[in-house]
Order: sequence, then C-alpha cells, then structure tokens
Amino acid sequence: MTEAFSAPRAEVVIDLAAIRHNVALLAGKAAESGAATMAVVKGDGYGHGAVPVARAALAAGATWLGGCSLAESLALREAGITAPILSWLDTPDVDFAPGIAAGIDITASSRQELARIVKAASATGSRARVHLKIDTGLCRNGCPNYEWPALVTNAVEAAKMGVLDVVAIWSHFACADELGHPSIESQAKRFDDAYQVARDAGLSPLRHLANSAATLTRPEFHYDLVRTGIAIYGLNPVPTDDDLRPAMTFRSAVVLLKRVRSGEAVSYGQTWTAQRDTTLALVPAGYADGVPRTLSGRMSVWLDGRRRPVVGRVCMDQLVVDCGDHEPAIGAEVVLFGQGTLGEPTAREWADTLGTIDYEIVTGMYRPRVARCYVGGAWEECA
Repeated sequence: MTEAFSAPRAEVVIDLAAIRHNVALLAGKAAESGAATMAVVKGDGYGHGAVPVARAALAAGATWLGGCSLAESLALREAGITAPILSWLDTPDVDFAPGIAAGIDITASSRQELARIVKAASATGSRARVHLKIDTGLCRNGCPNYEWPALVTNAVEAAKMGVLDVVAIWSHFACADELGHPSIESQAKRFDDAYQVARDAGLSPLRHLANSAATLTRPEFHYDLVRTGIAIYGLNPVPTDDDLRPAMTFRSAVVLLKRVRSGEAVSYGQTWTAQRDTTLALVPAGYADGVPRTLSGRMSVWLDGRRRPVVGRVCMDQLVVDCGDHEPAIGAEVVLFGQGTLGEPTAREWADTLGTIDYEIVTGMYRPRVARCYVGGAWEECA
C-alpha cells in the first residue's frame, strides 16, 4: 500500500517550472526571428491561474501578456504586474476608461469600437494604446477588409488629436495548427496588405499574427511579436518534437474501499458488472469537479504505480476504480491526468477520447470545488 497524502478531494497541481521552461523555449524561437513574446493568460491562465502563470512567464522571457477581456487585464495590473498587457474582446457596455488609465492596450476591431475608445480616452485625459485588428479570414473578431481603410483613417485622425497611439495591428490564424493548410499563406498575405494600408496612412505599428502553432512552425510570420497561448502550458497544438512540458496535474485520493463479489453492478444504470471478485476504490471527484460524464467506461486513473480502469458511470461527486486484487491505502493519491511521464493519463488523452481539444480540458479545471496549488515557484506550494 502507498501512504496517504494531504490534499483536497479534487486538486490541480500547477508546475511553474514547466511554465518557465515552455516560455523560455518559445521566447527563444521568437527571438531568433527578432520577435518579442506575449504570454496569453486569458481564461484564468487556461485554468492554471493567470497571475502566477503571468509572473512565471515574465521571469522566463515573455515581455507582454494577453488577457482577452479588460477585467482579466485589470486583474493583472491590480496584482502589481507592470508589463504591457493586451485586451481584445468586451461587450459594448464596458467602459474602457479604467483600462486606459491603467495602461492596458486595447483592441479596436471596428470604427464603433474605436469611437468608444476615443471617448473614454478623452474622458480620462490619457492617451489610449490601441491595437487595430484586421480579420484576415477567421471571420470572427476583427475588422473586415472593406471597412479597414476607414478604421485606419479614423485611428490616424484620433492619433493626431492626441487621444491615442496606434501601437500595433494584428490578426489571428484559423488553421496554423494544420501544417500546410492553404489559409495560412492567404491570411498572411491579407495581413501584409492591411499593414501596408496602415503604413501608407502614416502609421508605424508593430505587427503580430503568430499564435502558438505558428510560433513553433512558421518563423517567417513571427513579425514583431508572437502570442503564445496553449504551448506555454505545455500542450502542443502541432505535431512537433519540441520539448513542451504539461504544467497541470489533476488528482484526488481514495476515500473508501470495498470488496465486491462477481456479478455485482456499479453506479447509476448498473452499466458495469464485476466479472470476478474485485476491490473497488471510491474517488471523490466527478463531473462537478471537471471529470466529464462522457468518459464513463472510457477512462483510467494512475493509482499505486499503474493505470486502473474507472468502472460504471462517472457521477457528480465521485467515481469508482476497479483495483482487482490490489488494495490501495485510504488516502492514496489518484492521478486523473498529468504530464504522462510515468504512464499516467494526460489532458490530451482525455481530449482525444472525447473528440475535443486539450484547451477545453485544462480550462475546464477552473471550478469552485477544485483546489489549485503550485510547485516549482515561490508563490504557493502544495500541501
């Protein structure tokens, strides 16, 4: 039997040393192209904790941060972080004034959005730092081509009024994680054309287009700044052999053991029946804690040095592990997913089984009942 460990019923352990390693690797690739590195910490750091991840990333060579919403970006400022921070998506009722006052870079994807930024900057008396976003083919956020010249003209006029500085233009790839996809070249061409419009209007902005996938595979599109997201958390969006190290481990513990006879059924619906006398271990983590119910009958955990199958349906608060003739200790650590170095399941494995992406798995760990602790850094340590 293994000894019990002291931990909450469901916990994610974040390895900040892995974050630093990944950022250093990515920043090194960007530097080879003369580009700076932005660490994207939206979604509370993809479920890893925005502030600790941001500090680790900045310590490892990132010089920018990305927060998506203004609220996320302001939270970084309130934590004492002074690095440049970009926000890029908010609802029309959000007041940009606090962000401008805090020196947050704000994205304008339309003339209407730019007008709101100008109004807020005029009210604060501070010059807004603006990034103009061009839609190059993702057809999501960003200014469409037919409105781009007017957006640029309005931005130039506002800059002459002294209410803003156009810091950068940017866009986002749709298929950079599909190596050789024709849209990559097409989007880069549209981006270059949009940049030339800005240059012809008298602007000299920075350019940023590359996400994690393009940072790893397309150095010609690094331009002045790369935006690294999923890769800083050690999850590789492209099939490369780069030494990225997953930073998150999701774990729980055994809370109850019972010996059941052959023929006994387990959990709701009695979808699994023991084919032999066996030992069942109860683990207090379920779909309220981020274990998808759709993994029922399709997952295993790492317990006492080997994988063991989860049997029966995953419940809201618990799941059951078939241990055969092995009897783990009460309190024994159960790894639901981790780095994979020992053979334990990984977030990528969960995603592949579910037909989704590992982004969704790790971001889904940001839950009230799931505790979070850190190793490999000075901010917090696991029990």
